[in-house]
Amino acid sequence: MGRVYKNYTKDLKEQACKLVVEKNIPVRIVAEKLSVRVQLLYKWLNQYESYGQEAFVGSGRVRSADAQLKKLQKENEYLKLENEVLKKAAAYFAEK
Repeated sequence: MGRVYKNYTKDLKEQACKLVVEKNIPVRIVAEKLSVRVQLLYKWLNQYESYGQEAFVGSGRVRSADAQLKKLQKENEYLKLENEVLKKAAAYFAEK
């Protein structure tokens, strides 16, 4: 039988991280009080320190920074293609 995973709310994750970061409560104690594994709390802390309020966006959602990156990558591909077409057009008209 497969392993059952618990889902923790965004608020719980943020609260746990704030207890450790702002109140300087040891990770082990916060993990015990909230009944989560210490390793999981460290994972949340890494996300919280990297992304702040956007660390725990939820299932299937994209952080605004990730969405912006995807948009810029798409725009970059379009501009590369456009640049390539313009180079070919310039070479074509230079021959005439």
